[in-house]
Amino acid sequence: MLSTMGRHSSSIVSHSIPVVSVCIAALLLSNVIIYLYLDSVYQTDEHLVSPQMGCVPQHFKISTMKNCTPWLQCSQINSEVRKLKMIGQGAVKKVYLAEWRGQKVALSKLASMDYLEDFVHGLSMLQALQGPQVVQLVGSCLEDQTLVTEHHPLGSLLNLDGVLAQEQHKQHNTWQIRLRLATDYVSILHYLHNSPAGCRVMCDSNSLEKTLSQFLLTNDFHLVVNDLDALPEVDSSKGSFVKCGHRELTGDFVAPEQLWPFRDSRKPFSDNLMPEYDEKTDIWKIPDVTWFLMGKVPGGDLVHFHLFQIHEECKKEDPKLRPSALDVLKVYKSVYSSMVQDNFGFRDML
Repeated sequence: MLSTMGRHSSSIVSHSIPVVSVCIAALLLSNVIIYLYLDSVYQTDEHLVSPQMGCVPQHFKISTMKNCTPWLQCSQINSEVRKLKMIGQGAVKKVYLAEWRGQKVALSKLASMDYLEDFVHGLSMLQALQGPQVVQLVGSCLEDQTLVTEHHPLGSLLNLDGVLAQEQHKQHNTWQIRLRLATDYVSILHYLHNSPAGCRVMCDSNSLEKTLSQFLLTNDFHLVVNDLDALPEVDSSKGSFVKCGHRELTGDFVAPEQLWPFRDSRKPFSDNLMPEYDEKTDIWKIPDVTWFLMGKVPGGDLVHFHLFQIHEECKKEDPKLRPSALDVLKVYKSVYSSMVQDNFGFRDML
């Protein structure tokens, strides 16, 4: 009887071992699939690799171009770039859809000589910060106050909901795509705060709408920062901080340290008495931008739940207590990864 039971139990063990092995193998395989999927979405700690990554400095490669070309100079812009129609206008620049050798480009011209300093600053930032997270510079002509950049037909991030409502893009209206865009946004902030040109603050971001207008939506649903006209530098080691403009800022979107500190005592605003601040003003705005980017899609509430703690930290009154853009970026990527894994059915397998 005992020998029979022994044989029976050993039979169960021998049959269960292959089953366990199969489960472990399936789990490992799924891990590999998840890793490869996430690696394809985020190939580096920054942004999806873009065409200009293969070009040497002061060269560009857009759309269907096979080879890199030096930035266009005045003579080439004047003779080869053909203006088609106006597609946007701000205080600093008028932007036109244009064509260069069969390629669609964006041609920007100074709107008023009052903003020449801003225009020159924006051009210098475009030249210094070229990379996969910044719109690609095609050429410039300072004497004509003109610059040419890559054209992104989906437009600014302000158009996101309208773009995703179009029939050909409805399949992209998911929490995955929207969270990826939010992650791109935070990744761009991390790049600007640690850029080759020093720690740069996005000063042209005093409202949600203005902030969204600084970014362009690419055809593969990523983000590039486009408007760099107001990027002052912070250097805390030298005690060098910034003020975004010389007028009083108001509203809940801007960080507390950007508000006039004597407003409760009804003391009139004075730019000379207004304290300076640092890049943590950008961190304060992250939750509001992400809230817009997530929209109202299935799974969006779960994303907000997972991001609740880091967003609470972003909204600390004391800027020193707020996380860095890199801290936020790590959480965003972790949330994305864990939610993708859940969608792959990890819990069911276990």
